[in-house]
Amino acid sequence: MAYAPRGRRIPRIGRRTRIALCSLAAVLLLLAGLGAYTLHRLSRNISSVDLGSLLTPAASATSDLNILVVGSDSRAGKNAARAGGGDDTGRSDTTLLLHLYRGRKKAVLISIPRDTIVDRPACTTATGRKLPGSNGVMFNSVYELGGAPCEVAAVEKLGGGLRVNHYVEVGFDGFAELVDALGGTGITLTRPVIDKESGLRLPAGHHEIDGQQALDLVRTRYGVGDGSDLGRIQLQHQFLTALISRVSGRSLLTDPDRLFAVADTATKSLTTDSTLARVGDLASLAYSMRGIGAKDVQMVTLPTQLDQADEDRLVPDPARGAQVWAALKADRPVPDTATRGTASDPNGIGDVVNPG
Repeated sequence: MAYAPRGRRIPRIGRRTRIALCSLAAVLLLLAGLGAYTLHRLSRNISSVDLGSLLTPAASATSDLNILVVGSDSRAGKNAARAGGGDDTGRSDTTLLLHLYRGRKKAVLISIPRDTIVDRPACTTATGRKLPGSNGVMFNSVYELGGAPCEVAAVEKLGGGLRVNHYVEVGFDGFAELVDALGGTGITLTRPVIDKESGLRLPAGHHEIDGQQALDLVRTRYGVGDGSDLGRIQLQHQFLTALISRVSGRSLLTDPDRLFAVADTATKSLTTDSTLARVGDLASLAYSMRGIGAKDVQMVTLPTQLDQADEDRLVPDPARGAQVWAALKADRPVPDTATRGTASDPNGIGDVVNPG
């Protein structure tokens, strides 16, 4: 990979796998077209977590907004079959901070690599237990120990006081079923993606893939690059752009049956903070961002460097990370200089997935 220092390898992840999330924006845009009676029915599908004072309410319906989107790798329930077995311990193997800019016409997604070493602040866990702070822990362990409340607290600390407004979580099965409800998605691969570990084999060219194939693609460790966490994140960004393009190109609002199927699946797949636990609230948010398309979403990986003490771990790049967080706090686009020359350089694996 272009950003790997000579003689050093980008950290490989362990046997645990991750999911990449379907764009929250795409899901919300679909919900905006539903009737009031249907919204009430679908609201009962959504699971919620009360994060109380951890979250900061938005100033207005069109102000900038930060939504923490977490993918859990738990094998509980139907997730085990989707992921190929394993225990039901959940970690935050995919973490995206979605920043919607003031006016809700553009957005940026910040991916936080799971292998990043961070300082976890003291927090109260999802079960009400007081968890003391700890320095030098892997980022994905925060969710495992403390659930959503500690995950939010850790991201806000990592962001130098950046405040999170909403929280959304989804698992393996929810992601795959949502892609199926959309009727699958089209992708064009510029090179083969072959992962002997998972059995995924997609030659170069155009493919119409279903939910399970999409899940295998975004989870692949060895299908592209050197199997690193960072390479996978870049592949996830490319797939997500393709998926948003496909959703934007479908006339779902003129297909009530498909629209309801997507909304029903989406709401069953999500766990949100309590202020988003009604479909009416999701639809209002969707309406405010109805003009956002794939070209309007900037994809960024939190700038990191290899941990000098452990080549299988990453550490935040202080200077360039500060540029990312400063841009979000000021509601400005993240500058290219924030990632150039870091382990998170966006040119690492090149373009693999194109919309198709």
